[in-house]
Amino acid sequence: MPLRKLAHLTLLALGLLTALAVFFVAQLRFNYNFNDFYPAGDPDLDYYMAYSGRFGNDNDYVLLGLEAPAGQTVFEPRFLTKVDSLTQFIQSRRHVTQVSSPTTATNPVVEGLGVFNVPYLHPQEPQRRAQDSALVYRTPGLVGNLISRDARAVTILFQTSPNLSKPPGDSLLTAVRTELQRQGIPETQYHLAGKMVAQSVFVDRLQVELMVFMSLSVVLVTGLLWLTFRTWWGVVLPLVVVLGSILWGLGVMSAFGVSIDLMTALLPVMLFVVGMSDTIHIITRYVTELGYGASKKDSLLIALKESGFGSGLSALTTSIGFFTLMTSTIRPIYNFGLFTGIAVLLTFALSFTLLPAMLVLLRKPQLRVPRETGHSWDGVLGRMFRTVLARRHWVVAISALVLGLSVASASRIRINSALLDDLSKNDPVKLDFAFFERQFAGVRPFELDLKPGPGRTIYDLQVLRQTEQVEEYLQKTYGLNFVASPVTIIKSVRKALNGGLLEEYRLPDSEAELARLTRKVKLFRKKPEFRALALPDGSEGRLTGRMPDVGSIRADQLNADLRRFLRTSVDSTVLQTRLTGSANLIDKNNENLTLNMITGMSIDIVMVTLIVLLLFRSVRMTLVVLIPNLVPILIVAGVMGAAGVSMKVSTSIIFTIAFGIAVDDTIHFISKLKLVLLQEPSLFKAVRKTYLMAGKAVIVTSLILVGGFSTLIFSSFDGTFYVGLLIGLTLLFGVVAELTLLPILILWFYRHKPKEIRQPVPLLEA
Repeated sequence: MPLRKLAHLTLLALGLLTALAVFFVAQLRFNYNFNDFYPAGDPDLDYYMAYSGRFGNDNDYVLLGLEAPAGQTVFEPRFLTKVDSLTQFIQSRRHVTQVSSPTTATNPVVEGLGVFNVPYLHPQEPQRRAQDSALVYRTPGLVGNLISRDARAVTILFQTSPNLSKPPGDSLLTAVRTELQRQGIPETQYHLAGKMVAQSVFVDRLQVELMVFMSLSVVLVTGLLWLTFRTWWGVVLPLVVVLGSILWGLGVMSAFGVSIDLMTALLPVMLFVVGMSDTIHIITRYVTELGYGASKKDSLLIALKESGFGSGLSALTTSIGFFTLMTSTIRPIYNFGLFTGIAVLLTFALSFTLLPAMLVLLRKPQLRVPRETGHSWDGVLGRMFRTVLARRHWVVAISALVLGLSVASASRIRINSALLDDLSKNDPVKLDFAFFERQFAGVRPFELDLKPGPGRTIYDLQVLRQTEQVEEYLQKTYGLNFVASPVTIIKSVRKALNGGLLEEYRLPDSEAELARLTRKVKLFRKKPEFRALALPDGSEGRLTGRMPDVGSIRADQLNADLRRFLRTSVDSTVLQTRLTGSANLIDKNNENLTLNMITGMSIDIVMVTLIVLLLFRSVRMTLVVLIPNLVPILIVAGVMGAAGVSMKVSTSIIFTIAFGIAVDDTIHFISKLKLVLLQEPSLFKAVRKTYLMAGKAVIVTSLILVGGFSTLIFSSFDGTFYVGLLIGLTLLFGVVAELTLLPILILWFYRHKPKEIRQPVPLLEA
């Protein structure tokens, strides 16, 4: 079949597949679900899901903080009237299941057969302000929870429907903000926090940042391609191939029902810069052969033949680098690794179908720099090659010194994460969350499952006393600023039966008194604040609380101390406890991060080792290839340690991805070397020729990769910022190692035995 006809058929088939991809991409949606970051398959996740089915999720709430006007306290009648109006407005909203507010907080009093709820605050009776404020500051659970310690702010906490999705969640938040504006409350005087708030902001920013990153990448790559090839087709064809592969990759992701989240949002940018490698190697080789005077057809066949082997291997190693992320128990990382790996293979397929088809249909290009005048790249690379070998001892010595310092610095890296660690410290959302940490109980939820011993109920006096002991530890030692449990119910009932007097807010002294109290529990069970603290039959209870987001390192220490306390101080025949909750699950990710990263890197290294062994049948050559690619990884680990960058969910992917991408150029280099050695008996001359042939493509692809990843530093998400910065640095150090260490190591360690000439080959030739 004639080449042109084959090219037309290829373009037609690819066009139909691209149209199908566009259909699926049109259905793609942005989403950020906090729950997706729980460790999938973990027994603690299954336990929490069953627990939340009985008691409700611990993070389906929104905190609305309101600051009193300057010079006033929260007890001013006009301010409390606004708080009450907002409370009633929120209560009337759809998807709001419960509201806790200072103006709805009541002191229950049992008289006869009924319960009378006496409000703590009376905004319509200014003369009671001093009395009200005194009572509030003496009542447990109000100050630091609904009213700040300095009486300058209040919180309205409203529970929402379980796992509320973005559209209704955004609608609810918009309604609240509109009502705040209508009441004349400026943005500087209110603060919003909670899972729903973070999810809403994250999704909106993902949409904007994806467009920004893609635009910056297109501009940057277009400029670099123009500087490299100086022809319109040298710019357009690679862009068409890579944009096509992005469409295909997103189409596959959409077909499997996966949304764009904080991790998969990186796929288009990642693919855009990574996917350029194959097209640049093909076009560079194609232009080189044209420069040597070969025909268009021969040049294309040589380019495909020589680039195909190396590109196939590099696509394999890069995709494996992404596929190894599937070892993660975190669903967004798993999806990112799976679909980016698939997209890399699709890019390879397009590079060797779409690109050749377009080159066949284009006229033979007129090269701007004829071969007779010489190529400046050859001169630059030749001088670089001579300089590197002349100063090889310095290169190795400096590399060893930098490597030693990096390893020492890398030992300072710590695994630490917080609930909002993807936001920078000055981000408005994070500042709002910090407001609740500073003025109130905090935003980090705490959950402890309580199960009475055999033959007991959660209202057994011994069970209650053990629970109270745990509460005291959590408040005094662990750091909970707010706590509620079945003990809260019994104490509240006792207080209510004794006229609402605060001194009666304690556990009963005898079983007889407890029996009288438990008969009255049903009067309180329907109260929102007590409803989710114990099951109706008393077979299980819940201890819940809030605290500042102390970070996973500190949380792990606190949890270890808590478990030790529970083992030694709580009688398991009376009360059995189990730590659970969303924060506990997020902390558990840290236990898997290091293991996942080591597993991913190990798989990468094993695959590269196997590829090199198959190519060269040489263990020495395996070390030659691995060293220049592991050195940049260790240097960047040193940079992380020196800069105090913690290992967390978003940064744990850096090393695996960087190694998978960085090894690409090495694979291209050694695959070309393998081909050159078939015609060139001298190892030195073969390495030099390969250096000149592959050097340009290595430099150009590395510049595109570094530039492409550097666009991510403009992200408002810290995780994305560090992915861009650190992978960019890895690839920058990688190209330096590629052009300096690699040729030295090949000449020092590789024992090449030419088929025709068996005499020893000098290490260096002038």
